[in-house]
Formats: sequence, C-alpha cells, structure tokens
Amino acid sequence: MLTAFARAFRTPDLRKKLLFTLAIIVVYRLGTHIPIPGVDYKNVQTCIDSASKGNQGLFGLVNMFSGGALLQITIFALGIMPYITASIILQLLTVVIPRLEALKKEGQAGTAKITQYTRYLTVALAILQGTGLVATARSGALFGTCPVGNQIVPDQGIFTTITMVICMTAGTAVVMWLGELITDRGIGNGMSILMFISIAASFPSALWAIKQQGSLADGWIEFGTVIAVGLVMVGLVVFVEQAQRRIPVQYAKRMIGRRSYGGTSTYIPLKVNQAGVIPVIFASSLLYIPALIAQFSSSNSGWKSWIEQNLTKGDHPIYITAYFLLIVFFAFFYVAISFNPEEVADNMKKYGGFIPGIRAGRPTAEYLSYVLNRITWPGSLYLGLIALVPTMALVGFGASQNFPFGGTSILIIVGVGLETVKQIESQLQQRNYEGFLR
Repeated sequence: MLTAFARAFRTPDLRKKLLFTLAIIVVYRLGTHIPIPGVDYKNVQTCIDSASKGNQGLFGLVNMFSGGALLQITIFALGIMPYITASIILQLLTVVIPRLEALKKEGQAGTAKITQYTRYLTVALAILQGTGLVATARSGALFGTCPVGNQIVPDQGIFTTITMVICMTAGTAVVMWLGELITDRGIGNGMSILMFISIAASFPSALWAIKQQGSLADGWIEFGTVIAVGLVMVGLVVFVEQAQRRIPVQYAKRMIGRRSYGGTSTYIPLKVNQAGVIPVIFASSLLYIPALIAQFSSSNSGWKSWIEQNLTKGDHPIYITAYFLLIVFFAFFYVAISFNPEEVADNMKKYGGFIPGIRAGRPTAEYLSYVLNRITWPGSLYLGLIALVPTMALVGFGASQNFPFGGTSILIIVGVGLETVKQIESQLQQRNYEGFLR
C-alpha cells in the first residue's frame, strides 16, 4: 500500500489528485469544528467532556459517521449520514419501483438520474434529521446526564431553530459536494473517503482514553492489548473481505459472418461478505428506534422500563442476541435484493454463457441461488461476531460504546482502504503500462 502511494506521488497528475484530495479533507475537518449559530459552545464542551466518560447515548453511531461533529452541533453535524441513508433507500426502492429499475439499466444516463434523486432525498433527510437534532438539543435529551444539557440552545425561538436547521442542511449539501469533487477531480470514491476520515478522526482520542482509564502499568498494558486486538481484527477483516467464491463460466463460440466470437472462459466472483457493512448499519439503526421512543416518552409504563433495562445497554444479553440476529437477517435480506440470480442466468444465456455441468436458464439460476445462500451464512456470522467486539470491550476494558476497533468502524476503514489502494494501482497501471515495449 505504501509503495502504491509513493509511486503515485512520483506521477505528476496523480500527485495533483492526491494533493487535491488532501485539501478537501482539510476543509471537511475544519467544517466539523465550526459551531452553528444559536449554540452555546461552552456548554456543549462541558457536556461532551461529561459524555466522554461514559457512552454517548443513542447518537453514538451517527456521531461516529460525522467525525464527532454531531455532539458538537457544528455545520457538518449530520456529516455523510443523510447521503448514506438516501443511497440505501434508493437502492432498496430500485427493486420495488419499475421506473428506477429501468433507469438503472439505461447505463450512464440512468445512473446520473438516480444520483440526482439521491441528492434531492439527501437534502430532505438532512432537513428531517436536522430538525430532530435541534429539537433534541433544545429539550436537553442530547446529553441526558449533563447538568447544563438543557442550556445548549439558550434562544429557543422559531427564527433561531429555522436558522440552525438551514445551517445543518447547507452543511450536508456542502459535504455531498466535497465528496463529489473528490470523485471527479481527486482519486475517486469521494463519499467513502469522507466516511473513512470521519471514523479515523476519532481513533487517537479513543485510544488515549483507554490508556488513561487503564490501571496496569499506567494504562500501557490495556493500550497495547487494544492495539494488538485491532491488528488481528484488521487482518481477519482483510482476509474475509478478499475471500470470494469464483463460479466458472464458459462462452460458446459464435460465427458472425466470417468471424468467430466467444469461446472464452471467465468466472462470477461471489464475495463471502456480499452485503458489506450495510447489515450492521441497519441493525444498529433499528435497535436505536425503541430506545429513542422510550427516551422521548413521558410515561412510566412497563414497556418503557423494559426497553431501558434491556435494549439500551450494549452488554445486556437480550441486546446482544437481538443485535446478532438482526445482522444475520439483514445480511440475507440485502443479498437477496442486490443480487438477482434469474437476471444473471438470463444474461449468461443471452450471450451464450454457461456454467460447466449446469444447464442454462432456470437450473443456472437455482445453482447460483444455492451457492449464494451457502456463502452468505459464514458472511453473516462473521459480520455478527465482528460487530460484537465493542460489547466484549465494554466487559473487558470498561470502554465506551465507541470502542475504536468496533465492528462498523473496522469494516468501513478496511473496505475503503482496500478500494482506494486498488483504484490508485489501476490508475498507475494505466499511466505506466509498457505493453510489448520493455
């Protein structure tokens, strides 16, 4: 990886792209520290200091994706989360709405149209999430245990509220624009790189907090153990993320005029973790809903007490079981809607392709579905085990919910890192391809 970056810096046009990407990252990180109008910055810092000693409540996942900007209520408080949510919603709706499915098949023009819809939906979600964040901050529920939590927004007038929501929505639009700039003029994968930076930005402080909370050798034993566990997890994630089941495909020769086409052999790569990190995000978001309802509920009924006792603590057995089962379910659900064996089998049959030993058409679709279900089981179990690492950290080290080497953060960082390195290497290969002249 370091060799690829060194070679990229020696190539003039790639060096410009890398420097441009670094400049955009600096702008993004600056925006995560600029508070929006109407917020008492001193009270916010007081509450953040008190929250860092425990968990960060229901907003830990969103705060991680925003690089810590959510709890500081800055102009980039919502971060990249509205765009991620909009992209997932559009991807799910593509299977349901025929118009979106037709656009997806139109190639570049259809993809551009879906991207435009994603932008509109991102702005709408930013308005909705910004309104919810402002309402939560005004009520004091953003930092439930902070003594000055209800004084974060001193002026609770309608004009101040609208101004705060507009600022956060504009910040989300700017973040989306910065990501597209990296995609167009930088090294690519703009949104993924911003997500990578948001998560990686919290690593140093989280690691140092574990060192300060440790008791063995002034905390260095715990610090070294966490680093070792992190390296093992990174190696495991890289191994599984690269693992794939290659299904061989052969194409029959076709005579068109006097020319012969086809006769080649290739394969269909089916990844073990076909769903990526999306099942973990879905499961975390779904488990936040009951706790969020209980937090804003003013009643003292039994269901509220049960939720507060069982579904708000990350180390509770019921929470762990529900989290694991939801991840497994969403892994199968997402794979089922993102990979269509019938469509793949029809395309293979159309172009004269077949799997050796399997008849073309419906038997091919059934075989692909069978293989996909078999490899999704270990992939979903792997996701569930990786996601439970923060829970084990809570028990073993007394760490916060935002344990630095948590499942979601490690999966995203390793996945984005691998994809970025592959993209840089492909661009290097295009510029340094020697062909037959060596």
